[in-house]
Amino acid sequence: MSPLLQHLPHRHVLTLPATPPAVRVARETAEQALAEWGVNPGHRAVAPALLILSELVTNSVRHASPLSEQVTVTYAVGDDCLAFAVHDRHPHRPRLNGAGTGGRRRGGLATVMELTGELGGTAVVRGDDDGRGKSIWVTLPL
Repeated sequence: MSPLLQHLPHRHVLTLPATPPAVRVARETAEQALAEWGVNPGHRAVAPALLILSELVTNSVRHASPLSEQVTVTYAVGDDCLAFAVHDRHPHRPRLNGAGTGGRRRGGLATVMELTGELGGTAVVRGDDDGRGKSIWVTLPL
């Protein structure tokens, strides 16, 4: 288990087929889990977090699905932190700090990084031990 998750009392893991409906299901599951965990849906981090999550799942479905039949989303919340990860079994590890260059940010990862930065959060890519998959973890303050 990730050291981060050990400090976050609320956790949920969802594994879905890497198909377009996964984006909607992942987002709806996040909304439901956050509500059950008492996170105010009007909190300034919630709407951007849902957009970030949607972008990451969309990327997995679009780019990883030939090699990864499933996408797994991990949700976690603590008193002052919201974290989630999107995992697939495609070996490519995107460079998050290079999402858009030359002053022009492009695509879903650029949106992820821009929103994460604006909220004072972090985003990292963690590769699987066997090198054949990865998770993109996003942590946002609550």
